[in-house]
Amino acid sequence: MSAPATGTKVDMRVQLGPLELKNPVTTASGTFGYGTEYRQLYDPTHLGGVFLKALTMAPRPGNKPWRIYETPSGMLNSIGLQNVGIEEFFAKKEPFCRELAAKGTAVFANLAAQTVEEFQQLVERLEETDCIAAYELNVSCPNVKRGGCQFGTDPALLRELVSSVRPGTKRPLIVKLAPQVTDIAAMARVSVEAGADIISLINTFPAMAIDAEKRRPILATVTGGLSGPAVKPIALRMVHAVRQAVDVPIVGMGGIMTWKDAAEFLLAGASAVAVGTANFVHPPSPLEILAGLEEYCRRHGFARVSELTGALELP
Repeated sequence: MSAPATGTKVDMRVQLGPLELKNPVTTASGTFGYGTEYRQLYDPTHLGGVFLKALTMAPRPGNKPWRIYETPSGMLNSIGLQNVGIEEFFAKKEPFCRELAAKGTAVFANLAAQTVEEFQQLVERLEETDCIAAYELNVSCPNVKRGGCQFGTDPALLRELVSSVRPGTKRPLIVKLAPQVTDIAAMARVSVEAGADIISLINTFPAMAIDAEKRRPILATVTGGLSGPAVKPIALRMVHAVRQAVDVPIVGMGGIMTWKDAAEFLLAGASAVAVGTANFVHPPSPLEILAGLEEYCRRHGFARVSELTGALELP
C-alpha cells in the first residue's frame, strides 16, 4: 500500500481481465435500462461501466403486474426480462451505447436466452457492433420459466453453455452466477474452466410476499427476486468464497447502497461493483459511491483503488 501524496487524486482505474475501467463503479443489469433512461438525471459517462438491460433475440413484454414490491430492507421484482429485443436495440439503443463507449464507459451486454443456440445467436449479432466491451451471460434470472436459473444451477448445463458461446467471440465473457446453489465456488470454477473471463455475482434470491388481508400473493407470478440491503451479507460471503476459488476478476453486487457497501465488496475480493436497487431508491447513488470510494482510499492511504481488492485482513 502506497499513500497518495497530499493534493493528488487516487488512481481509480481497475482491470477486469483485458479491460481497463476508468473506475470500479458500474450499474447492475435491469436497474439502469440502456443508459438513456438516467441521462436526464446525470451523465452516466462518469461511471466505469454500464450493464445493459437484458437482451433477447425477440422482444419480451415481461410479466404482468404486480411485478415490483418493496420489502423490509429490500425489493422484490418479477419483471420477467422485459426488453426491446435485439433488432430494436440496434435501431434505437445502440447509438447511445456508442456515446458511452466513446467517452470511456464500458458497455456490457447482458444476454438472456432459453437455449444455448439462442445465446450463440445473440453473440453473433452483437459482434456486428464495436461498442460492446464484454458479454454477461445471464444464467441466474429467477423470474422466467425457461433459461435463467436452468443454466445457473446445473453445472453440466453451465459448462455446455459457456464452452459453446466462447468460440463465437474474442470479447470477454462474464458469467452472472445464481445464488441459489449449495456451492457457489464450484459454479464459478465450472464457468472459468469452460471459458469465462470474469464472474459477476450475485443475482437476486427467489422470494415472495403475501397480502394477509386478501390471502393472496402480492406478485402476479407468486414469487420474484429479492434484492437490496437484505441480501448484502450473503452476497459478501459469496464474493469472498469465489475469490478464494478462481483467479479471475469479480464484479460484486447485492445490496450496495453506499460507498461503504462498495468498499466491503472490494475488500471481499471484487475488482468492480455493480449498483442495482439503489438506482431506484436514489438515482445519484453510483456517483456518490464513486466519490466516497475515492475519499475512503485517501483516508486509508491507498494510492490506487485496485489495492482494495481482496485486502480483507482475516483473523
